Amino acid sequence: MATHLTPSQMKQFVRDHFEEFVNKRNAAVIHKNMTPDFYDHDGPGGKPTGVKGDEDMMLGLYKQMPDLRLTIEDMIAEGDKVVCRNIWRWTGPSGKKMQFHGFVLWRFEGDKIAERWATVTPPAEGAGWTDER
Repeated sequence: MATHLTPSQMKQFVRDHFEEFVNKRNAAVIHKNMTPDFYDHDGPGGKPTGVKGDEDMMLGLYKQMPDLRLTIEDMIAEGDKVVCRNIWRWTGPSGKKMQFHGFVLWRFEGDKIAERWATVTPPAEGAGWTDER
């Protein structure tokens, strides 16, 4: 099934999803935002998973990184897909600022996300992160 959402609507959907799922620590929102047969090609550990695997991953990240924040740096939408470049930031156990960068491609069906592909860089300490962002 194709999506009826416009590129602008899909971009806003992804922004809202990241805000709820990551920044507001609402892992359950994934059940509302994804299709029942959602397929994450690059889930935890780089292995495919579905809604439950991604929800469990985020619940673990909330515990490991209580101040985790995601910012979207760039976003492009076309057809039924949205791609974004993100930076994930948190404070490591030693008190050092940590971050990693990633690219995520989302595919929509109807008014929900049906598939996800992702690439991330390894976490880096410092890396120019300031608390002002």
